[in-house]
Amino acid sequence: MDKEDQFKKRILELYRTAYERDIVTFSDFLDLNEQHMVHSLSRVLQGVSLQWSGGYEMSERQMIAFLPDALSYEWNFPICCLHIKPKSLKYSEVLTHRDYLGALLNLGIDRSKTGDILIQEDFSAYVFCEVRIAEYIQMELCCVKHTNIVICKVPAPELAVTRKEEEITGTVASVRLDAVISLAFQSSRNSMIPLIEGGKVFVNGKMVTSNGYALKEGDVISVRGKGKFRFGGSENKTKKGRYVVRIYRYS
Repeated sequence: MDKEDQFKKRILELYRTAYERDIVTFSDFLDLNEQHMVHSLSRVLQGVSLQWSGGYEMSERQMIAFLPDALSYEWNFPICCLHIKPKSLKYSEVLTHRDYLGALLNLGIDRSKTGDILIQEDFSAYVFCEVRIAEYIQMELCCVKHTNIVICKVPAPELAVTRKEEEITGTVASVRLDAVISLAFQSSRNSMIPLIEGGKVFVNGKMVTSNGYALKEGDVISVRGKGKFRFGGSENKTKKGRYVVRIYRYS
């Protein structure tokens, strides 16, 4: 059984447990490819609804909750947000996403147990993780690279954590996927086609391999290796018939 089959088997086990025992079950944090696989299975998950969260709005790595139709109790996603920051900014090294992720992996934590890692201007980071490993991280993680750090839980991450957006306005021949992502990442349409056809482009968590896919206002597009943005829609047309569009790219 290959890795993809094992993943699908695990998702179906979570579904059956929720359905047969009338309890909420949760996946690990899923990357974009895994989220797409769950979307492809959703048509067979009868009697159970799905909810998604990564701990804050517009998160990329997300956990799935399987909710039975007969659910009769309140529940919450088992997600914790940790704010990790240098003990002394004056003596801190430049800390990147890779540095924080490496420090967590060095503790023996599987990547699937952690969600997004958001780096701030002061080299601190918001790290989303499963509740059950938060205390372990607080106890065991004492430095990132050679920088001593302090860790505290954030009680209301949806208020404390936001993604910065860069607004981009430009014109495209159409609101096709290839045209819009070429504007978002300031690249040629031809250079975007291999990314789309290679399964590296996701719209609202679903893999899209058609260059001509028509985007709708509010769609969130993720391009592996490039970044993520929200499509703000088309406002009007120029005299030459090109669409004026607005894009909000996350930094």
